[in-house]
Amino acid sequence: MGHGQLGALATRSPEVHVVEGALYTDWESIYQDNVVKVYRLMFSRVGNRPDAEDLTSEVFVKSLPNLSLPSPVVQVNGYINVAIRSVLADHWRRHYGAPVVDVEVENIGQANDVAPTTEGTGRAGRILALLPERSRAILELRFLRGCSIKEAARELGVTPGNAKIIQYRALRLAAEIGQGMLS
Repeated sequence: MGHGQLGALATRSPEVHVVEGALYTDWESIYQDNVVKVYRLMFSRVGNRPDAEDLTSEVFVKSLPNLSLPSPVVQVNGYINVAIRSVLADHWRRHYGAPVVDVEVENIGQANDVAPTTEGTGRAGRILALLPERSRAILELRFLRGCSIKEAARELGVTPGNAKIIQYRALRLAAEIGQGMLS
């Protein structure tokens, strides 16, 4: 599935076919029932379409070979959840050298609305307002406008490597500010 196709899929509501004791009998059903949910989760974690699409593909490449058909829906969701954790952990280590954060994926088998809450949006705005200009700019470019590292670097007039460092530091500072708001 190409980069544009997953983005188009994510705009539609996923159909959830989870029935108590249900079995998946073919790979296509597994993929179709889970791809949009996995993509949305990945996009919410990495904040840009190309990475989310690549990571979604990695999840299925990692999880499907471990399954034999027919498989219970619950078992398939379990394999997908483990693959999501693994793929995200690898991604954060590879790109940011960041410590692995436990990823909440228990609800992958249920329909969920990924629309931001008013409380979360307001808190994010307050955190951004407290960041230094350069930190705020990189986070807005990457996560609000959906720019790639290269695009954000070009906009800021820095190298992509420097943009990654600025982003990493901005995320750490934002997390500290966010924790302070909760205390």
